Amino acid sequence: MSAREFHTHSAEETIFAGRMLSNFLEPGQMILLSGTLGAGKTTLVKGIAEAFEAALQEDVTSPTFNLVHEYRGPRVTLFHIDLYRIETEKELATLALDDLRSEPGSILLVEWGEKFERIRNESNAAITIERVGDAERTISFRRT
Repeated sequence: MSAREFHTHSAEETIFAGRMLSNFLEPGQMILLSGTLGAGKTTLVKGIAEAFEAALQEDVTSPTFNLVHEYRGPRVTLFHIDLYRIETEKELATLALDDLRSEPGSILLVEWGEKFERIRNESNAAITIERVGDAERTISFRRT
């Protein structure tokens, strides 16, 4: 199991941490994104998407209401998925995550995936964002 940790003090630094974390992500992975509401999960995805040339920072938004946002780059397709409003396995099945994951070059970044045992068991890595203060965050990456 390999691990990385970043400490950030602003949204810009969190975006930069996302860029750095992209070096450890690869197609076929499902990564759990954990953190409280407002911790900076979408801000981190802005940096990941930018590093993969899949989207500009300003084009990355929270998928809370759409559930899945797709960002296509030249090397990978990022699927930013938010399971906050998903309550049951049946609802989860309607998202067809297996189909998204099997798409060539796909990386799934799943917020609130820890709610479902299946997602916890199938993920390849986890990124945890912990609020330390108003602006400070500790971002931890580990392979599972």
